[in-house]
Amino acid sequence: MKQHELVQAAFEGRATYVIKNARVVNVFTNEIIEADVAIYEDTIIGVGSYSAEREYDAKGAYLCPGFIDSHVHIESSMVIPPSFARVIMPHGTTGIIADPHEIANVSGTAGIRAMYKFSEGLPLRVYFMMPSCVPATKFETSGAELLAEDMLPFTKKSRILGLGEVMDYVSVINADKDMLDKIRLFDGRPIDGHAPLVSGRALNAYRIAGPATDHECSNYDEVLEKLRTGMGIMLRVGSAAKGMDDILRKIAKNKLPTENMTFCTDDKHIENIRAEGHINHIARLAVSCGIDPVEAVKMASYNAARIYGLKRAGAVAVGYRADMVLFKDLKDFEVVQVFTGGEPYEDREFPYPLIPQEVFHSVHMAPLTRNSLVLKTDKDVMPVISMVEEQLVTKLVYRKVQLENGAFKPDAKLTKLAVIERHHATGRIGLGIVEGLNIVDGAIASTVAHDSHNLVVAGDNDADMILAADSLRECGGGYSVVSHGVVIARLPLPVAGLMTDAPIDGVIERQRALLDAACSLGAKAESDPLIALSFLALPVIPAVRLTDKGLFDVVNMRFVQ
Repeated sequence: MKQHELVQAAFEGRATYVIKNARVVNVFTNEIIEADVAIYEDTIIGVGSYSAEREYDAKGAYLCPGFIDSHVHIESSMVIPPSFARVIMPHGTTGIIADPHEIANVSGTAGIRAMYKFSEGLPLRVYFMMPSCVPATKFETSGAELLAEDMLPFTKKSRILGLGEVMDYVSVINADKDMLDKIRLFDGRPIDGHAPLVSGRALNAYRIAGPATDHECSNYDEVLEKLRTGMGIMLRVGSAAKGMDDILRKIAKNKLPTENMTFCTDDKHIENIRAEGHINHIARLAVSCGIDPVEAVKMASYNAARIYGLKRAGAVAVGYRADMVLFKDLKDFEVVQVFTGGEPYEDREFPYPLIPQEVFHSVHMAPLTRNSLVLKTDKDVMPVISMVEEQLVTKLVYRKVQLENGAFKPDAKLTKLAVIERHHATGRIGLGIVEGLNIVDGAIASTVAHDSHNLVVAGDNDADMILAADSLRECGGGYSVVSHGVVIARLPLPVAGLMTDAPIDGVIERQRALLDAACSLGAKAESDPLIALSFLALPVIPAVRLTDKGLFDVVNMRFVQ
């Protein structure tokens, strides 16, 4: 569209589409204005009194800018971008800032190119941050490695905004050359952080290096300290990371400015999105915790657009793109209608290119034998990963364990955990113990194991654990639940062992079957054991994790002896 056309249409009040009788939320003045919104093609040209041949009667509903997920890994939804768009857009999300580091850790630059192609031509605005940590750390084995020179060609792509979450904060603080080279490559552009519980001088060093946001705050004091450094805070509510209520209440109680706060999901299953919502779910939670409704709208839209330099997004105002959402009220954030590019959004199948062969056939695992998972020990007190309810953080504890024939024997409280290298068939296996999964008479396995995505399996007997792992090798990756030598539920994820292009309803049905099967073994549904399992191998979140190289103390950055 030529600029002079738009200027003339605005001057003449000549709209191609008008939303009538709306309560317009203005993110600049914090007003709610009763008005019509005039649109020419895909751009808002006026807020006031307008008419056109094509009109939509809002009937007094609240018209807000389309919501933006400021940090999300599409891969964690287990569906490819066109399917993901269909799940989140009915909840009022019209834009996302995605970090494809999950698929990059499996398939390298081929995975990033695939995600970029998958997301072209969608009504959902999909922007990317270039994965910074592939591998996430040197303490695990990934499927690929990305250096600054590998990233350089991607800096010219229009939808790649900056550098994705810099998870290896230890390398940053220690001024590691390879890491600083990546940060310098994106100098002057948004750089996302990932610094759980990093504080004091360490946080100062991290901030000076370049990361300017963080989505890992687990308490109010951490939010406050990072805000004071000028960092943008992403308040995250996903499938595994919850517990945000207390932080939101303290933000409201202390009247903490929210201009540098956004909402994000990070990792959220499509079943959870369908059931409770997406960014609108976080907005609803924020208001219930005392956040002003208009501030919640800004946190869900304009703040993210400003932080990431999306100049035409995040506001219902002249010159902004007509990506908007109508809500019945600003309390429950129930969606009446979504608009994208000036048109009412309607659910439909979105075409996508053929899936590149480079992201298929990603499970390259050495054969497992009956003794592969034996955790030999002569000690009756052993280090254990203790899960924290509704949190991604864990604790390193020591527990008295049962022994049998010189090896650890699982029980109802202490479950065996294994991380099996699945990219290069090295045969490397890390073995450990986890408290909180409570699996009895079976095993759960997944090739979704953040961030290197080796195969992680937990269970109370080796035979079921091996069968669960082998069942995923057979189908190209995914999730599997086994009991008494039978695969009772499985969700194949053949795209890098992370995603599927299968129909959404079928994926959700299998997700439910997996969760039911996991619960039948003793796992708690409210903690989503499938997602919890996927994070037990992530060695950048305190306090302790298991990788294919062994049990790792994240706080002290060393393997547990």
